[in-house]
Amino acid sequence: MQPNVAAAKEALSHLDIEQSQAAIRAKSRDFFWYSPVLKARLDHVEADFVVSPRSEAEVIEVLRTCYAHDVPVTTRGAGTGNYGQAMPLAGGCVMHLHHMNAVQEIAPGRVVTQPGILLKDLDAATKAHSGQELRMFSSTWATATIGGFIAGGSGGVGSCTWGSLRDLGNIIRLRVVTMEEEPRVLEFRGEELARVSHAYGTNGIITEIEVPLAPAYDWVEMFLTARDFMQAARFAEGLANLDGVLIKLATVFEAPIAKDYFQRVAPHVEAEDNVIGLMVAPQSMDGFLTFLSRNPGVEMIYRNDDHDWARGPGAVFEYGWNHTTLRALKVDPSITYLQVRYGFPEHLPLIEKMRDALSPEVLQHLEVLRENGKVMFAGLSLVKFTTEERLDEIVKMHEDAGAMIFNPHRYTLEEGGRQSVDDRQLSFKREADPKGLLNPGKMIAWDDPSFGFDEMYAYPKMQAAE
Repeated sequence: MQPNVAAAKEALSHLDIEQSQAAIRAKSRDFFWYSPVLKARLDHVEADFVVSPRSEAEVIEVLRTCYAHDVPVTTRGAGTGNYGQAMPLAGGCVMHLHHMNAVQEIAPGRVVTQPGILLKDLDAATKAHSGQELRMFSSTWATATIGGFIAGGSGGVGSCTWGSLRDLGNIIRLRVVTMEEEPRVLEFRGEELARVSHAYGTNGIITEIEVPLAPAYDWVEMFLTARDFMQAARFAEGLANLDGVLIKLATVFEAPIAKDYFQRVAPHVEAEDNVIGLMVAPQSMDGFLTFLSRNPGVEMIYRNDDHDWARGPGAVFEYGWNHTTLRALKVDPSITYLQVRYGFPEHLPLIEKMRDALSPEVLQHLEVLRENGKVMFAGLSLVKFTTEERLDEIVKMHEDAGAMIFNPHRYTLEEGGRQSVDDRQLSFKREADPKGLLNPGKMIAWDDPSFGFDEMYAYPKMQAAE
């Protein structure tokens, strides 16, 4: 297939087409640069044009037109993902969904929305309407869209109570448009959701989302310290296991992360302090404070509803998840990270083993996560990057020890996930995207079914660096 970009762009010229070359470049990029490996490979990638549809009908028109002219289409929300999910590896069209930001229905326990709304705006709408809030969101709550979260995220603030985004019940329904000669509009529920959630837009464009809500609270946000790292980890686990105490965040930062990288927290901690970040529901504070009193050696240094800091730290959740990496990068550009799953029941011994082997080259940053009713940890470890070879060695050390790595230094679904083909997503791509024009280069199983995962996949049609 030879794409006819000029013809597609001309046919869509009556829509909102970006005219500025600088804006086209900006809207062709996400946060891939968190990874020095991806930065070296993706920094030159750029779309040929950007179109911003205002409705599902215009989404269908874009897909129909680009299909007719063999033009690749990469969809994006706010571009806050850091696996290169929204990078248009083959050029072509970036379809920006920021205009599609309407909240369509709010009901007890659920909301129906278009994909382009920011998470913070969706949260504000549900709170104002009925005192409800999103169960979970990424730490980029202020800048990320709900569609980007569903298509490229895996969990976040709230996962300590509600689990991962793809766990049953955390997405109710998705409405998806296919990329065919005549695009179809399909709806997915239950088992079918896995075909299109966390698929980077490789096999359909999400135009409507229904997700569950929970009661909104004025969460009490806190920082605690502990001189012993494993005590801090056990404290976070123990808190998450208290059935009567409702939490939305439990994060553990190995020393000296807070002192070195958290500029507003640093004056209040020592280099030896391991720090715990928490969000606890106000009605659970008596139970929480009782639990805290049972754990000598863990001290509260800040709570957002009662503190004497001259300058408050801002939202505690904006120190957790991948905001930790972002804050570290602002201080030390050589920092990168790994995404680790420390599975139940070996999570604590495994964390201690990896810390003993790799600290301070790798500093532990843990997020409490619930999976199948069990409390465990996601690790977003900070890594002092030296070479790709050493980074690969660190990955292998984790895997050999029994920790699962979701590699943020790879741009494909399979390499950034469980290192295996998701047959449900592949089979739906064959049905919904027969020419393979949706977000090319992100699904290895489509491009190279015999790929052995013994080296980093290199998409052969990627634009050459200038």
